Amino acid sequence: MIFLTLKLIHIASAIILFGLGCGTVFFKLMADRSGNHAAIAITSKHVVLADWWFTTPTVIIQPLTGILMAEQMGMSLTDGWLMQSIVLYALTGLCWLPVVCLQIRMRDFATESLTDNKPLPEQYHFYSKLWMWLGVPAFFAMLGITTMMVFHSSLF
Repeated sequence: MIFLTLKLIHIASAIILFGLGCGTVFFKLMADRSGNHAAIAITSKHVVLADWWFTTPTVIIQPLTGILMAEQMGMSLTDGWLMQSIVLYALTGLCWLPVVCLQIRMRDFATESLTDNKPLPEQYHFYSKLWMWLGVPAFFAMLGITTMMVFHSSLF
């Protein structure tokens, strides 16, 4: 029963982590494309909040439940597919940490721009592109991790 509970929490948090990431990218890109400063400011604010409220807890829950499940199954964290998943998870984290900082700066730029009734600074657009490109390897790493979780016995 403990293992199945851990597995449920692990899968639910993976769904939240991956789904929220895709959702925030979609809504931020749509707001940016609209050119509407009010929409950009509020969406940027919500993207930052979503990361604090949902992404941060799942980033902590994923490795904790993964380690506990590995222990329950008597697996070593250095086993092939598990180690590769850990490496991909670390890559995702290395992309996510600067993304959080960029999101906060973009939120601040958008709020200041709206308050001062000025166009978004070029730095906002640069940060937005960098934010997107940091998301690309994180997205594919998460796909790789999910693939290994589902097919690990067939892959190795």
